[in-house]
Amino acid sequence: MDFYFGLAQVIGVHTLLGLSAYCVLLTGQVSLAQAAFFAIGAYVAAILTVIFKWHLFAALGVSAVVSGLTACAVGFPALRVKGLMLVVATLAFGEAVRLFFFNFTYQIQAGELKIGPHGAEGFRQIRYFPEHGWSTFDVLVFIWLMVAIVMACLWWLDRSRAGAVMRAVGEDEVAAHSSGINVTAVKVSAMTIGGVIAGIGGGIFAHYTTHIEHVQFGVILATFAIAYPILGGLSNVFGTLLAVIFIQGFLIEGLRFLGDWRNLLFGALIVLAMNLRPRGFLDAGGVASLKRMLFAGKESSGA
Repeated sequence: MDFYFGLAQVIGVHTLLGLSAYCVLLTGQVSLAQAAFFAIGAYVAAILTVIFKWHLFAALGVSAVVSGLTACAVGFPALRVKGLMLVVATLAFGEAVRLFFFNFTYQIQAGELKIGPHGAEGFRQIRYFPEHGWSTFDVLVFIWLMVAIVMACLWWLDRSRAGAVMRAVGEDEVAAHSSGINVTAVKVSAMTIGGVIAGIGGGIFAHYTTHIEHVQFGVILATFAIAYPILGGLSNVFGTLLAVIFIQGFLIEGLRFLGDWRNLLFGALIVLAMNLRPRGFLDAGGVASLKRMLFAGKESSGA
């Protein structure tokens, strides 16, 4: 059972990572910096709980603010470019952050041990959950509660005027600008929201894994971050969740029995899925069909 609890935790944390990229993609921008914001949140939250003995909730709040402010600061210069140039700019930022943590050492003496991040060796002794008596199930419930809150907030945002403005910028930037929309402000706001979500996800990730190091926040994680919402579809937040379940639950864990063949099938199955569902698992057409099915069932039962 612990295996399935652990898998559900991974899916929950990666859903937060995917939702952080979802916000940016709504404005038509492709950012590979989400892994960097995730890393910042992970290190900040871990330092606060391990070294300064903060409560986890306060540490997650600070990690969200720090990651959000970093995303806002990066957003202004980075979003002056678009397309492939933005991809390169955010990728470079992500690698800069990863290399920073590769060289970052900040340790204190605690009894016979030194605790804190130690360069390439990473940050060990992040044992907040076991030290405070959290069981694996407690951690699982906490993670999915955070996922539910973030998804509810984004679902509400998506249906608000702000969400409509973000989608307008993503669909036609020139038309949105002609309509009086401050395109730069919208893009930076989306980047900031994405940074906040990534900071929360990173903080949770650091505490349930108990050990983080710079290699965990590289290009592969950044690629996963944008792959989830693209594969799941941008019509609503639930597509990202479906894509995370497909990749983490089915491709990575479900096919583990295939051994090395799994790695060969991994990319092929993703390409196949994107060809079969070019607009994502849960595109607007799929959502409309699902609604028709549900309402048809209610009408039939009512008749």
